[in-house]
Amino acid sequence: MGLGNPGPSYAGNRHNAGFMVADVLAERAGGRFKSHKARSDVLEGRLAGERVVLAKPRTYMNESGGPVKALRDFYKVPVERLVVVHDELDVPYGALRLKRGGGDNGHNGLRSVTRSLGDKEYLRVRFGVGRPPGRMDAAAFVLKDFSAAERKELALEVDRAADAVEALLREGLGAAQNTYHAG
Repeated sequence: MGLGNPGPSYAGNRHNAGFMVADVLAERAGGRFKSHKARSDVLEGRLAGERVVLAKPRTYMNESGGPVKALRDFYKVPVERLVVVHDELDVPYGALRLKRGGGDNGHNGLRSVTRSLGDKEYLRVRFGVGRPPGRMDAAAFVLKDFSAAERKELALEVDRAADAVEALLREGLGAAQNTYHAG
C-alpha cells in the first residue's frame, strides 16, 4: 500500500513518495493499476515470488485508512502481512527505515490507517524526506515537490525503496532491515 494524495498536482510532492514506490513495484509486477470499489487503484500480481496486491488509495492522505481497511478486508490480508510505504520527516532524505508497528509520529496518513484498522502492527517502509528547512511548517514541506537537488537522485531512491519492499516480502523484516538501514 503506497500512501499519497491523488491527482497530478500532487504527483511530485514529498508526501507522494509512497505512490512513487507503488508505481515502480507495479512496473516490476508487469501490470497496471485498475480502479477498485474500495476507493483505490489496485494491481494484483507477483513480486519476489509472492502473490501481492499493490494499492494506492484515491482519497487524500488524511483519509487513507478507509480504503486500506476495505482492501485488507476484501483481500483477507492479515494485518501483519500489510506493508504501508510512506514519506517520513524524521528520516533523512535518501535513507529508508523498515519497521513493524509503532506510533504515527504526527503522520496523518498513518494515523488514519491505524485508526481504521484498529491495529498498528502493520509493516512500514519509511521513505526519508528529511526535515523542513528553517521554520517552514512540516505540512507545507511535505506538500512541496522534491527540490532540484533531491530530484537528481529521486528515481534511484524510489527504486531502492521498491527493492526494500521486495526484500521485505522475500527475506522478512530482520534481513531487510540489515540491508536497507545502512543507507
